[in-house]
Amino acid sequence: MLYLAEVQKQKGGLLSGGAKTELKLLACQRTDQNWSTVSEEVIAAEDASKLNDGALVLVELNPNRQVQRIQEAGRPLVNILQNFSRQLEKFKLKEDEIDQWKQSLTFQAQELNRREMDMEVRSEQLQQLEDEVQHLEEQKQEVDTSRQEIERLQGEIERNRQELEGAWEHLRGEQRRLEERQADFQQGTVLDEEQSRVMSELLDRLSSRVTPTEKVREHLHLAFELVEKQQATLIPHWQKLEEHKSAIAQQQEEVERLSQTFSDRQNACQEAQNSLVQQTAQLQINTADLTSKQEYSRLVKEQLRNAEELYQQIHSLAATSSDVVLGKQADVEALDKMPLEELQKIVQDLQHKLEIDASFVHEQEQELKYKQEAIEELQTKLNQASDHDHINLELELTDEKDLYQMLNSSLVGQRRNMLQHQKFLKQHQAVLLRRQGHNVTEEESNNKINLEPILLQIETQRQQYSQEIQKLEREIEQIRSGVELNQGMIDNQTHDLDEKRQELKTIEKNLLSLRRTTAELSGQVNLYQEALQPIQDSLDGLRQKLQGIAESLDQFEETGDYQVQAIAQLRHTLQSLMPQPVLLTS
Repeated sequence: MLYLAEVQKQKGGLLSGGAKTELKLLACQRTDQNWSTVSEEVIAAEDASKLNDGALVLVELNPNRQVQRIQEAGRPLVNILQNFSRQLEKFKLKEDEIDQWKQSLTFQAQELNRREMDMEVRSEQLQQLEDEVQHLEEQKQEVDTSRQEIERLQGEIERNRQELEGAWEHLRGEQRRLEERQADFQQGTVLDEEQSRVMSELLDRLSSRVTPTEKVREHLHLAFELVEKQQATLIPHWQKLEEHKSAIAQQQEEVERLSQTFSDRQNACQEAQNSLVQQTAQLQINTADLTSKQEYSRLVKEQLRNAEELYQQIHSLAATSSDVVLGKQADVEALDKMPLEELQKIVQDLQHKLEIDASFVHEQEQELKYKQEAIEELQTKLNQASDHDHINLELELTDEKDLYQMLNSSLVGQRRNMLQHQKFLKQHQAVLLRRQGHNVTEEESNNKINLEPILLQIETQRQQYSQEIQKLEREIEQIRSGVELNQGMIDNQTHDLDEKRQELKTIEKNLLSLRRTTAELSGQVNLYQEALQPIQDSLDGLRQKLQGIAESLDQFEETGDYQVQAIAQLRHTLQSLMPQPVLLTS
């Protein structure tokens, strides 16, 4: 199991000798992204003696709480913090997205409740309109009944008028004959008894034919009252009709305003989509540039690895061949003069240090192997990943390759130093064996090959490659930052575009609903007006007919008054024409 630990070095006393190195366990890895604190347990770890006091390391323990592998924790902790930062940013984005969805759902719920309330109000208005239409139908039937009664009265008045005109015509004829008689009377003519009797009967008949108009006028007043009553009933309906028309006009204005808003939102959505297309194209260009730079960096790193391998091979050749001179050489003359016990102590120290170096190099080689396996695993995931996870996996793969390169670079120097120490130890061992009386074959150094100039040339190339890699890494980091920035902008623009599209759908839905409601209300108003207008037209027609009847009745009364006056005059004239005895008897 993998632990995060702190190196603690305890200085030894006089009896114990050297310092004691321990590891204080701080945290334990549960999963790839999950760490938990542990009780402050301290375990012995002499393999960490080469590390500084207080250094943080990652240590792998077996079930028996024994150290299997130790590595510095600096770079892995940076990776863990980077992953944590990425996860935190993703979590924050998800929280923002959830809040936006909550706001959108709240708005939609409020809008839905408002639409439901509007539908209930419209349903009540529709029911009220249906009741009013039914009431208007009943009033229309009453108006039709009144119209029939008025037409009956109008017919009766017309018959009376015709009879009155016939009587009046007869009266005019009698008046003419009377005038003729009067002319004869002035000439000395006097009516006889029979003629006087006939004229008196005619005057009586005319007097009896004068029709009274009080009953007709009473019916006419009742008809006018009924018409005004019906008109008073219709006035609130006309007012409601105007209110509905005003409401329709307001809704039509709201439809036009919402249509303009929909058009503006649609244009903004199109502009956002065009900007997103441009940002996506720029991201593709930057990604291609990043891939090119990474490929070139990979080639340069390959050249650097080849140079390091050549450098290592030369050191291996120098360490294994007696004909090659390289690095530090033992001072044989000084070793010969040195006391044998001191020489043995130096050989033991060199051998112990070589064992420590060999152990550390072996651990680093194992760590390098693990890194290579991790890189291969990430490369496999990258080949199978989707576009959304591609950039994150690329960044993680680049970090792992950087760690591999850093570990490999440090391992090359450690291997070189180990080989030099190994050859240096062999030189001391040869002197020690010779001084102890063993037969040792000494090799002449005059004929040995010096590979130091070649190593200097290789080192120069390595520095050039390293500088070129650093330059490429800076450029790659800049391009990667640009890609991340572009990707973030694209994500934000995509999110904004989704919100605008959702808002556009909501506005379009509300617009269609408002148009449908306006059309339904317009249809109801038209139906209401179609039911109300014929009743109003009928009332207006009845009012005009009643006014005509009233005018005819006034004329009829005026004619009747004139008829009575004419009859009175005729009686007076007739009395003057009748002989005196007749007048006395009458």
